[in-house]
Amino acid sequence: MPLFNQKVSPGLTIADDTDILHFLNPDDSDKYVDARTALKNSDIYSIIFQLSADLANGKLKADAPRAQGILNNPTQTSNAHAFWQSMFAQLLLGGEAFAYRWRNQNGTDMTWEYLRPSQVTPFLLEDGSGLIYNVTFDEPEVGVMEAIPQSDIIHIRLLSQNGGKTGISPLSALGNELQIKDQSNKLTLSALGRSILAPGILSIKHGGLLSDEEKASRSRKFMKQTSDSQNGPIVLDDLEDYTPLEVKSNVAQLLNQVSWTGAQIAKVYGVSDSIINGQGDQQSSIQMMGNAYVKSLSRFAKPIVSELNDKLNANITLDLRPAVDPLGDDYANTLSTLQKNGTLGANQTTWILQQANYLPDEMPDKEKPTTQVQPVQVVSGDDDSAKGGENDDPDQD
Repeated sequence: MPLFNQKVSPGLTIADDTDILHFLNPDDSDKYVDARTALKNSDIYSIIFQLSADLANGKLKADAPRAQGILNNPTQTSNAHAFWQSMFAQLLLGGEAFAYRWRNQNGTDMTWEYLRPSQVTPFLLEDGSGLIYNVTFDEPEVGVMEAIPQSDIIHIRLLSQNGGKTGISPLSALGNELQIKDQSNKLTLSALGRSILAPGILSIKHGGLLSDEEKASRSRKFMKQTSDSQNGPIVLDDLEDYTPLEVKSNVAQLLNQVSWTGAQIAKVYGVSDSIINGQGDQQSSIQMMGNAYVKSLSRFAKPIVSELNDKLNANITLDLRPAVDPLGDDYANTLSTLQKNGTLGANQTTWILQQANYLPDEMPDKEKPTTQVQPVQVVSGDDDSAKGGENDDPDQD
């Protein structure tokens, strides 16, 4: 990090509307869903994993060699894909992601350190000219660093309510849905548990009024008799009648009564619910679903690229083609169509596919078609027109 002898004034706390709402209505503060709890939900985990993985599968490209180098190798504690997927997952869960830029005295990036949101506290300068951060590092030798300038922090934000200073977590819109789903899961487990714990009804016909202790004792004896019979027939006298219970179909319906929560979660992240339940609209084609997913990824890619452009002072792009078309077949088909339409030549198409690593660089040249000699047609003697004026009259010499 570059060293400057300058005095930084204490910053102002960045507050948003949610702090005021929680102050006026503290009972409503429990609607916030933390990331650890959210990842226990299978639908949220599926969306976060797929979106973060596809964003990390994209290729970050910079027009400056130094910027490209730190993008390819941002950290020393893990590989580049794991670092970027962790950053993007935190962005999708919390609405913002942080990383500290360890730089030398010349300002060149050496390595980046991923920071959890709980480690970072942003402040606004008194004159409003920028942000400063207080960061609590995990390393005991570093400890707490105060008044870090915003140029040393990678701070990616999603939707914001304070002019882009901080981001809003998409999970804040899923509080009611997750509570409903938790209650539904408890209801389903309770219904299934009761159907298993009560396998049937044992009725005593002429036993009179039995006490609760006598009924429980007879139930235990009956269960012991069932166990001792080793799955054999149960023998009862005329004073008892056993009726087994059946699991009704409405119990199975409990498992699907809140399937709409998956669609609600997908709606928050702007993707189709087909990536959750494995099946989408059967009337939609695969290409239409793919185009919609690319648009969803581009919405998250723009805040990432914008922050990196601002901090690295370079023109950075995020190529999502490796994520949505890993084999490159769709890209090759598009180039083939352009070649057939005359927009691209054969040599241009080959060069583009080589640059995309779809074709090898040292590919041999295409074989030229060999010239074939057309066979001479043999015409039968009955065709006089093909004889070229030959005279076959025996009377003429």
